[in-house]
Amino acid sequence: MRVPDIDATAIETLISAAVAAPSIHNSQPWRFRLDPDTPAVEVCAARRRSLPLADPVRRALHLSVGAAVFNLRVAAAHLGWEPDVRLLPEGDDPDLLATVRLTAPRDDRLAHPALYDAIARRHTSRLPFTGRPVPESVVAEMASAVRVEGAQVHFPGIVETKALLGLTAEAERRNHADRWRVAESRAWVVPAGAGPYGVPVTALGPRDTARRMPMRDFTGTADTPRTPALRFERHAQLALLWTRDDRPLDWLRTGQALERMLLLATARGVRTSALHQALEWPDLREELMRRSRHPQFLVRFGYGPEGGRTPRAGAGRRSGSAPKGREELRDQPRRTRG
Repeated sequence: MRVPDIDATAIETLISAAVAAPSIHNSQPWRFRLDPDTPAVEVCAARRRSLPLADPVRRALHLSVGAAVFNLRVAAAHLGWEPDVRLLPEGDDPDLLATVRLTAPRDDRLAHPALYDAIARRHTSRLPFTGRPVPESVVAEMASAVRVEGAQVHFPGIVETKALLGLTAEAERRNHADRWRVAESRAWVVPAGAGPYGVPVTALGPRDTARRMPMRDFTGTADTPRTPALRFERHAQLALLWTRDDRPLDWLRTGQALERMLLLATARGVRTSALHQALEWPDLREELMRRSRHPQFLVRFGYGPEGGRTPRAGAGRRSGSAPKGREELRDQPRRTRG
């Protein structure tokens, strides 16, 4: 079977899909290089867009890159390639986290139009959900999506959900009390239309009038213009992703598992948002370990409005900073995605 050519349109499709992945504070901590001889897309860490306080060991960075790798896989399959992924390939570049080699298709494991179409529609909703339970059949599909990528997922009951929300609320309290963390978080809050990185003020979302749902407050203060407080759902539905080990390889796999679950949820009309705060404090993460071996990500999901979108950077090309034979795909502003 003929392998499709890598032309400018294909590159735009691949990178646009990759950068639509979720990332902590919409930092988009990735860089892409094209090796036209293999052919392959190399995915590297962008350390300058890491968060030293919230993510000192770059665990969240690896999760974000893993999610971008999964979107690359889906887009490659959509274009007619079989994506052959190598995580943490050996080489001289410590920032090289994955390669996605584009080969002739062997099967249709990822050629699911619903997943590809969901890439453009998936984004975080920081708004209240309706409280209508997501059917067990959809929850089971979400669990399957996580496990097929090598991670695990736990859906807590009512009592345990309350405990998880309590840990998240404690993390939020600490974040507000730590002026350095407040400064780091506020640095990623940007005016609407200011650029492709960070969280626009228009996408911050409201606070919960009942103070049950500890949504992240990126500003740490009350003087930033915000949406009026609203009442959130009384009973949250949560998914806790975890792994048996806690290495960079596990983080990258979890990022792929997370994005596969989020895309599937989007395809089924389910909204999602991150409750990652407790995972950013070592002692609180240890508390989460009582419920899973190595917790990696906490997701809130349900039915409700879309919520505000966040911008993304798209694909341009340059060759000056890339290793010999490779082409750096630089960032260019794109319309908001989410």
